[in-house]
Amino acid sequence: MRSILPVLTVVAAILGFWLLAVIPMNMHLVADQAQRDGLVVTPGEPAMRQEVSGLGLALRNRHLIPLTYDFVRPRLPAPQQVAVELWETTAEKKITSKRSLVYHGWVTLAPTLLGFVIGTGLGILLAVGIVYSRVMDRSVMPWAIVSQTIPILALAPMIIVVLGSMGIQGLFPKSLIAAYLSFFPVVVGMVKGLRSPDGMQLDLLRTYHASNGQGFWKLRLPASVPYLFASLKIGISASLVGTIVAELPTGAKAGFGARMLVGDQYGQPLVSWAALFAAAITAAALVGLFGLIERMTLRRMGMAAA
Repeated sequence: MRSILPVLTVVAAILGFWLLAVIPMNMHLVADQAQRDGLVVTPGEPAMRQEVSGLGLALRNRHLIPLTYDFVRPRLPAPQQVAVELWETTAEKKITSKRSLVYHGWVTLAPTLLGFVIGTGLGILLAVGIVYSRVMDRSVMPWAIVSQTIPILALAPMIIVVLGSMGIQGLFPKSLIAAYLSFFPVVVGMVKGLRSPDGMQLDLLRTYHASNGQGFWKLRLPASVPYLFASLKIGISASLVGTIVAELPTGAKAGFGARMLVGDQYGQPLVSWAALFAAAITAAALVGLFGLIERMTLRRMGMAAA
């Protein structure tokens, strides 16, 4: 309960703020619809309503407040509307349906996992090179840091267009962008982890005349495992974000990014919000899975309490 209570408190605060924000965000739309339906709205003139803030309009028309939580095309959907849409597009749809978020989730997840594997492998190799080579430490590490200053929203369309002109489409371009976002946390975490053994431990290896390879496998790599898992949890969520961003400029017909585009283009905010929450749940599940693997691995290595 001690670990769950803070999380529940934050979630409750977010939900409370969300519920309050729904009223002023949707009140103008609700007032316009109510007047068309013949209900009394104060102030009644459309021109006057535009000059009054959503909160002010709500205070003058308290009887319309419940309608803001059930509006069909709201500016800000209510939590229960998003929950219903999420349930209908996951549990009540066949996974082969183009409206199923499970189907779209797999379309997004496949390049995410591939990009994560590529980014993780590249990050580990770069980290080993940086730790054991002064030249790579002074040359590669600064460039790795600079690479993350480029906005992914600007880089993703460039990669998609260039690879598309070369006839490379589909899974790989999205995986490449996912790898781009995931490799940097792995590089930083592994470099920190491989350098975490203190001087006494390294001196002990020198006393035993251990080679660099023996020092890597017996000391540096085991010491880096906690840092690696922390980086992997960041990297997998970054990979998912990269894949979604990569789906936006391609005009993709499937995937979480495609569902968000559909919701924006056709004025269906519930579709966009459901896809957004589905992506967040997917990221949380992946991070939780790596957290479980981390606990099992560290316990097996004797680095965590049983």
